[in-house]
Amino acid sequence: MLHANAAEGVHRIEDAHTNWYLIEDGDRLTVVDAGVPRSWDSLRTALNQLGRRLDDVAAVVLTHAHFDHIGFAERARSELHVPVHVHDNDAPLTRHPWRYDYERTPFAYFATQPQALPIVAEFVRTRAFFPPPVKDVVRFGTDVGTLAVPGAPRVLFTPGHTLGHCALHLPDRDAVIAGDALVMLDPYTARRGPRLVARAATADVERNLRSLDAIAATGARTVLTGHGEPWTGGAEAMVEQARRAGSA
Repeated sequence: MLHANAAEGVHRIEDAHTNWYLIEDGDRLTVVDAGVPRSWDSLRTALNQLGRRLDDVAAVVLTHAHFDHIGFAERARSELHVPVHVHDNDAPLTRHPWRYDYERTPFAYFATQPQALPIVAEFVRTRAFFPPPVKDVVRFGTDVGTLAVPGAPRVLFTPGHTLGHCALHLPDRDAVIAGDALVMLDPYTARRGPRLVARAATADVERNLRSLDAIAATGARTVLTGHGEPWTGGAEAMVEQARRAGSA
């Protein structure tokens, strides 16, 4: 489902309770995260609704390489011949998206959080758990600064959810795409509002909490996350609430 202009020229697409984004820059586009495998159909639909073509896509950037964020990345790479950018620490995950670190087994949540089972069912229906590995990526480091892709996002190194997690600051849009550094919906508990993702999918909660400083420091009005609705109350306020909520 397309939600146009979640921030200026930044479009949110939601599949299986997971967000991914299109950044417009003139006649070129950057895809941020790649949803679930069936998000490829959503990409084609969204581009048609925006009056765009597949040829307009110039790059894919991954905030991190969990299975529900790399969905169609390999298909974009192989069929559209566009680079897939990811932080060096998460590059191995793009080839093995199930080999991710966490602090608590996911099965504990499946057994104790029945309110989240509809989200899990959507993951199953859309084959979110089975994305194709990305065969080749363009790695960037912690000090990369601004990526040379449409929209010129400034990379914020925000490890914790994964060890290579990065947010993307768009100063000219007064927005930051936060990935899963903090979210508005935790898929493992179905809780809404600013918070960290549950320990079932977070490698290091303490490090994740420290990384939120970088997002707050942007002062961005709009924060776009990997799960849930956009936050438009300012990055600092969102981070403050997420710290209070913590991680389940």
